[in-house]
Amino acid sequence: MDFHGIDLNLLVAFDALMRERNVTRAAAQIGVSQPAMSAALSRLRTLLGDPLFIRSANGLLPTARARDLADPIAQALRQIETTLVGTRAFAPGEAALTVNVGLSDYPAFVLLPALLEAVAQEAPGMAINVQAFNDRDDAVDLLDAGAIDVAVGVPPTHPESRILTRPILRDEFVTIVASTQPAARRGMNMATYLSLSHALVSPEGQRHGLVDQALAQQGKQRKLALTLPQMFAVPAVVARTTMTATLMKRVALNSPAIDKLALFPPPIALPEIVFHLIWHRRTDGDSAQQWLRAQIESVAAAL
Repeated sequence: MDFHGIDLNLLVAFDALMRERNVTRAAAQIGVSQPAMSAALSRLRTLLGDPLFIRSANGLLPTARARDLADPIAQALRQIETTLVGTRAFAPGEAALTVNVGLSDYPAFVLLPALLEAVAQEAPGMAINVQAFNDRDDAVDLLDAGAIDVAVGVPPTHPESRILTRPILRDEFVTIVASTQPAARRGMNMATYLSLSHALVSPEGQRHGLVDQALAQQGKQRKLALTLPQMFAVPAVVARTTMTATLMKRVALNSPAIDKLALFPPPIALPEIVFHLIWHRRTDGDSAQQWLRAQIESVAAAL
């Protein structure tokens, strides 16, 4: 089949290159030789008048033109496949595939163990490859590139029509201190809160977070004694020091140090944190992806 010099097999090659970012792996994915894939890329560059992919230490990097083409081509190929072949219902017990899941630290800690348990029971041939991300907008880049199939995290900064999201998990903040500290007996009012030294979780290394923003609105400031990029060490640190910290409740409750901590509502109003299931529109109708998203939602609902 040919449309003005565009062989549809070239579009299949382009789609594989966008997903794999490697000529050899892309060739293996669609069942052609590496020289054939290289030739396809050469023809695409000539036909489209763009290099499409630039070699780098991290593999092939798509150009702006390639990024613009990626989603329309992927959707068109999936639609052609569905039309000609039909959609086969996903059978989890028979599946043998690897899915790529993007998780920020919190859902990896809270959701991943139960998700792996559910997948092992229902789809023992499914392997899960987890990719971490910290910045909420990194999930969009990973989904656009096909590096992940689905993500769980705080929703992206700017809504995008090609990126679909659904809230699945909520948590609230608590303030923790060691149970041996006087504050554990007195309670946590604002005066006590401001008298203590604080630990701040900041993946980006900033010394200013939600608590500091809320305090600043009241003309108040806390004393920071520790800034660290991950939240899961914080309960153990607080349990062995005179510091306090304000963090998500499930992190504290699931910490091995929980029996050495006292938990209080923060003495300042803080928003509830909502984590979303995030996926790309091009995989919205894929039966395997739908099953995976349902498993993630079910695990989150059980919490």
